[in-house]
Amino acid sequence: MKAFFDERQLRHAPATYFRRGAAMSHPEQPERAEILRDMLIKEGFDLCAPRDHGLAPIKAVHNPDYVDFLSGAHARFVASAGPEALAIPTMHPGRRRGREPKDIHGQLGWWMTDTSTPMTEGTWDAIYWSAQTAIETAEEVLSGARAAYALCRPPGHHAMRDCSNGFCFFNNASIVAHHFTRQFNKVALVDIDVHTGNGSLDILYERGDIFFCSLHPDPSTYPTFYLGHADETGEGEGKGKSLNIPLAQGASQDDVLNALDTALVAVGDFGADALVVSLGFDMAADDPLAAVQVYADGFAEMARRLAGLNLPTALVQEGGYLGPSLEDNAKAFLTTFREASR
Repeated sequence: MKAFFDERQLRHAPATYFRRGAAMSHPEQPERAEILRDMLIKEGFDLCAPRDHGLAPIKAVHNPDYVDFLSGAHARFVASAGPEALAIPTMHPGRRRGREPKDIHGQLGWWMTDTSTPMTEGTWDAIYWSAQTAIETAEEVLSGARAAYALCRPPGHHAMRDCSNGFCFFNNASIVAHHFTRQFNKVALVDIDVHTGNGSLDILYERGDIFFCSLHPDPSTYPTFYLGHADETGEGEGKGKSLNIPLAQGASQDDVLNALDTALVAVGDFGADALVVSLGFDMAADDPLAAVQVYADGFAEMARRLAGLNLPTALVQEGGYLGPSLEDNAKAFLTTFREASR
């Protein structure tokens, strides 16, 4: 099973963000990708750099104006506010009546939902190559590989069609799922990051060809809030094609595995031809953003059950932060999936 990663993904290096009214160290650091990269090398994965597939696959999922804004936003912000200022929005248009302004500060609020996605000098390179890593992984599977892994960083599953959210700028998993529809009639995207795949839900909610399922704590009391409730099942052609499985905060490993079984039954009922997994190691009990209790053996079992679907599969990295067990959990999942999918 090949893995894909580009060193330019390390260039996004946000120092701080605001959480619960306080500035604190940003948990989405380059080091988390370095840990995963080094584990892949130690475990003998064929680690490859992605080719450049351009912006078209990204703009097929995201609002092209949003994509174009991100490409030059940091330079414009520095020109306006100076190099020491933090490139985050300080105003928002509420529920989006109105129109995009021309001023960079107003545009940040137009295209960004929160303060967790500060732009740095290297952000564009990082998010561009994170998306290219995802697209290359999709191409590997479309070319006949049973499975491939995208070490995407920054992550993507909170990014909506036209706005960043929750550390995420481009929705890598949704880009892969859409890319898969070139060849596969029905694609399933299963999100096992601890947070709601709210961006994927937003992007895929009216699609009938991509089934989306997310396991996560109740969004009425746990970030990212707002989306991911059990009664949100899709609209239009997508009616019945979205499945949210809320968990109790502190849910046990068995609870999570039971929820995964429910998701896998739904994938089978949908008749998926291919699978995308939004893979979050922040399900770990000791993750800095922990909300449920999954351990290394639980990640291995999740991998075994997902591989048991016997579908062409792209694994797309989402969360998993600098907790003590990050490397062990990644090793348990990815080596188990590699063995089970041979």
